[in-house]
Amino acid sequence: MQGYPDEGGTSEAPEARARSGDFPAAITAHLSPVGPQNGSANGAGPAPRPGHDARADGVYGALDLGTNNCRLLLARPSRRGFRVVDAFSRIIRLGEGVSQTGRLSEPAMARTLEALKICAAKLGRAKVRRSRLVATEACRVAENGGEFLARVRDKLGLEIEILTREVEARLAVSGSAALIDASCDYVLVFDIGGGSSELILLDLTRRNRQRDRRFAGRLDAQHCMVAWTSLPIGVVTLAERFGGRHVTPADFEAMVVETERLLHEFEAQHKVTERLAGRRIHMLGTSGTVTTVAGIQLGLTRYDRNRVDGCWLNVGEVRGVTNDLLGRSYEQRIAEPCIGRDRADLVLAGCAILEAILRMWPCERLRVADRGLREGILTTLMVEDGVLAPVRRRRRPV
Repeated sequence: MQGYPDEGGTSEAPEARARSGDFPAAITAHLSPVGPQNGSANGAGPAPRPGHDARADGVYGALDLGTNNCRLLLARPSRRGFRVVDAFSRIIRLGEGVSQTGRLSEPAMARTLEALKICAAKLGRAKVRRSRLVATEACRVAENGGEFLARVRDKLGLEIEILTREVEARLAVSGSAALIDASCDYVLVFDIGGGSSELILLDLTRRNRQRDRRFAGRLDAQHCMVAWTSLPIGVVTLAERFGGRHVTPADFEAMVVETERLLHEFEAQHKVTERLAGRRIHMLGTSGTVTTVAGIQLGLTRYDRNRVDGCWLNVGEVRGVTNDLLGRSYEQRIAEPCIGRDRADLVLAGCAILEAILRMWPCERLRVADRGLREGILTTLMVEDGVLAPVRRRRRPV
């Protein structure tokens, strides 16, 4: 089975294999967003050993129910952060048609329930000690979003909360902070989702000017966030509006222009261009769009997270991949190993959003993150429990 970037997901096990190894801790304890954190799916964790803090051995879970994907990550704390023990990702297109009807459709809810059954089983088998299960844009905007989550609770015993847009943005930063280049003055973080896209501007000059190459655990992400927005546009909503299978250059440009229209308000309010002028900056993309572009640019015959996560792209490479995809037919995009059938009608919508961001704020360097919201949730929970100590700054000599 092929492995695809996380926004497009594989059916299940391949993502777990691709995510072996430790994730560095990247946030400090006070980053925890307000909101419920659920216990294990079956209400019980492993019995503690006498004289031992069993939380350090427990499994933590994070579920992200998005507009396009249902994704689960299970991990244990480790010396360097946490180690993934199981993962699941499936395209469910929960938000399909919501932009037209305002409601989640029965077929979409049925697909999602099937995926959530698998997640509930994994949470139960792992005897998860603590978890946070969240839903994003599709459930936020759909008239029957709350009703659907109540059905999930009744049928599967999963308590899924609807994240606010701000908390979603903060968790995306928390999960990818370890990939920020500490030598820069500003970083623009973005997450192109299925139904919404988040942008967060970080001002690194607000942190302690202790520059080194190890950034993990040294970013006070909340303190450095000087502006954020959540655009009501994503790959699913944009493709539904402008078409996704057969995209002409004119169609693509129309998607870019529509996204730019939404970005102008953020620019006008926060004067991002003025802030970035003459400063050292880079972008950090946490979405499946950028991981797809990276995989294609690297010439991967099968998506490999270990090669994609943390890699750097320049703008010319990004636009080269976009132009290449614009010249391909729908069938040719399906045949691309890093896209596949489930995402072939969405990838150009994602590229259009990315192109709009690059036009609005020209930047030569883009770092790719195959991590984000779920990793932010896991790290937050572990820090709160004291099983994942944040890295502390050394005192400067007096």
